[in-house]
Amino acid sequence: MNVFPELSPSLRTIMTPGPVEVDPRVLRAMSYPILGQFDPEFTNLMNNTMAMLRQLFQTSNQWAYPVDGTSRSGIEAVLTALIEPGDRVLVPIYGRFGHLLVEIAERCGAEVSIIETTWGEVFDPQTVIDEMHKVKPHLVAMVHGETSTGRVQPLADIGRACREADVLFAVDAVATIGGVPVETDAWFIDAVIGGTQKCISVPSGMAPISYNERAERKILSRKRVERGLRSGQQEKVEGFRIQSNYLDLSQLQDYWSPARLNHHTEMTSMLYGLHEGLRILLAEGLEARFARHLLHEEALVAGLQAMELPLYGNPACKLPVVTCIEIPDGIDGESVRAMLLERFSIEIASSFGPLKGKIWRIGTMGYSCNRKNVLHLLGALEAVLLRHGLKLPAGAGVQAALDVYDKHERIA
Repeated sequence: MNVFPELSPSLRTIMTPGPVEVDPRVLRAMSYPILGQFDPEFTNLMNNTMAMLRQLFQTSNQWAYPVDGTSRSGIEAVLTALIEPGDRVLVPIYGRFGHLLVEIAERCGAEVSIIETTWGEVFDPQTVIDEMHKVKPHLVAMVHGETSTGRVQPLADIGRACREADVLFAVDAVATIGGVPVETDAWFIDAVIGGTQKCISVPSGMAPISYNERAERKILSRKRVERGLRSGQQEKVEGFRIQSNYLDLSQLQDYWSPARLNHHTEMTSMLYGLHEGLRILLAEGLEARFARHLLHEEALVAGLQAMELPLYGNPACKLPVVTCIEIPDGIDGESVRAMLLERFSIEIASSFGPLKGKIWRIGTMGYSCNRKNVLHLLGALEAVLLRHGLKLPAGAGVQAALDVYDKHERIA
């Protein structure tokens, strides 16, 4: 008989663009006793979660709830609900996750148009608007924060243009929600998708979404599509039913409505964790939380620049919660990452596609975004790079970061 070892994961300092470290209070909440999904105590928890998500998404939308699954399940649920076969969809791409939107839209049978810009840059909003007027899509789908390149796309003007043209606007805010402002209503976003495993700092497994009445009309128009044969008569096909049962937003919103129509068994412990993560986030305050992410980004960047490490991408559109470093010539990027993990228990990320092996990506997100982690990383990175033969100004990175912290403490 095989005897398997007791589970004992190593304690890591996680400085990737997700997943990130989780507040112990969230882990504690996930260990609480299980409630039945129709227990009034549990349904009240569902209602409170929806109310907190509305605050987080900065929206008055009725519908704000999590899809059970990783953040990709939320993206797929929204696109599958809003795209019928033959619909025209425009996807502006400035990194890896724009390509994901294209793939999902194509699987939904959409006629997809794309525009691309250089990785490390974002679009001038007018470029997207001009293409929208040319293509005349039913839907524009766009990434807000692109973790593969560490850039953030301005959305307000694009959203306004979509609304004026009566085009639905869906946004992947997985990397930004909880760390960077996401103003759903002010930016005219019709449907927005978040993720738990990044700036919200809850384990991966739920995808918070929100959508407005414009998106709901599209969803409900697909709710009861009659098709097939009955009594030898072919029925009129009025449209295309949402192709997924599990990710059918028309059914999920019934489940999250006061009717509580059964759809699936809710992920009880995950909802506990999300509820506690949102409670912690809102207790800190959105503006304070955004300021905290900017502070630690400033300290990290100051430290890296003092170490004379080149940053990747256009600084004018840098994503505050992800910092990308060009790997110095002659340095084995994977060897550096491995030594950071093995010797210092720190994890940073590589990248994808054309940037694979060319940059490192450092996340300062949620619970991982703190002074201890920034200083620990800078000191460890200096030590590892010295071990790899790179000549660096000794101690400069940590000192520069400390200067940033001291400056802000004097101002405060």
